Amino acid sequence: MPNTLKILNDPIYGFIQIPNSLVFDIIEDSYFQRLRRIAQMGLSSLVYPGAIHTRFHHALGCIYLMQKAVRVLRFKQVDISDEEENALYVAILLHDIGHGPFSHALEHSLVHGVSHEEISLQFMHKLNQKFDGKLTLAIQIFEGKYPRKFLCQLISSQLDIDRLDYLKRDSFYTGVTEGNISSDRLIVMMDVADDELVIEQKGIYSVEKFLIARRLMYWQVYLHKTGLVAENMLVNVLKRAKELAEKGVELFASKAFRYFLYNDIHKENFSDVTLEMFSKLDDYDILLSIKEWMHHDDKVLSTLSKMIVERKLLKVEIQNEPFTALQVSQKRKKFQQKLGLNEAEINYFVFTQEIKNQAYTTQKPIYIINKKGKLKDIAKASDQLNLQALTKPVVKHIICYPK
Repeated sequence: MPNTLKILNDPIYGFIQIPNSLVFDIIEDSYFQRLRRIAQMGLSSLVYPGAIHTRFHHALGCIYLMQKAVRVLRFKQVDISDEEENALYVAILLHDIGHGPFSHALEHSLVHGVSHEEISLQFMHKLNQKFDGKLTLAIQIFEGKYPRKFLCQLISSQLDIDRLDYLKRDSFYTGVTEGNISSDRLIVMMDVADDELVIEQKGIYSVEKFLIARRLMYWQVYLHKTGLVAENMLVNVLKRAKELAEKGVELFASKAFRYFLYNDIHKENFSDVTLEMFSKLDDYDILLSIKEWMHHDDKVLSTLSKMIVERKLLKVEIQNEPFTALQVSQKRKKFQQKLGLNEAEINYFVFTQEIKNQAYTTQKPIYIINKKGKLKDIAKASDQLNLQALTKPVVKHIICYPK
């Protein structure tokens, strides 16, 4: 039976067809299968118990939506060659392959100065060698270097296939209905003008709803204060483990995880060996270690690990203005005495953070095309006053401390 006939069942879209054997073979590859063991939303399941879907789910959802987008654009007489179509599928399938365990928490802790996009690109180049150069065009599109701009915009823009899937998917799995966008209608409204991906005028309200849904999902889900405190605590556990590893303290860790704990990995020394090690690292490695570290002699490491495993998280306050130095130092003093920690150690338990959310930026606009073929930025085309407000970044501040 040829690989192309494989069909997968998705709780959101129903049946997803794998478009061809190259895509199927990439999905079968161990690099891609790792995404089954990486949660799409990190530790958000500590807030929304249903949010346990993976990056594997998300990548397959993106393939489904991309197939739809290609059909719609071809129907509107947009010329997309078979080679370009295939490259779009491969690029969107692999756009997140460089995410590490608990995604953003890990980006700052174990690998310094290397973004998940750069690691995705390294994986793509490796797969391109395995598949005899069949991914070259996909890599060009992923990097935004392909001359046909709208193809790159389908992969990465303010209204790309990635966002159309993750907003709908994350809304479904968290149960936060405010994020439930009509990705179907948005795709049906897509067109291309002057090599730009545009939305027909009658789709303007769908775009407005999409942007507002994105804003609500950020405040309600992605920047939920409990989710933020859990992620910060995970960063601190990893930071402490790294600090102990640098001093030569013995820590329980899987082979792949140990490599990142006991070596200083940054952009300059991110080699093929590092990539192979990274491809073996997933959420399970981190969780297993944290469960073991609950019994470690180091008080900071064991306390933080226990708090995460048992979901006894730090208390968190959120406000519009920054917390004053006095407020922070008072909290530090109070809990330093209470917990019997030194000045350096208390920073793991009392800390502040600035959070920022900008639902829409006019730098890379979403264009609405009117009946006469004129393009207009959605922020100007919309009679929704809120959209102008969405272009301003909103900043809030949190302080975390023990209960």
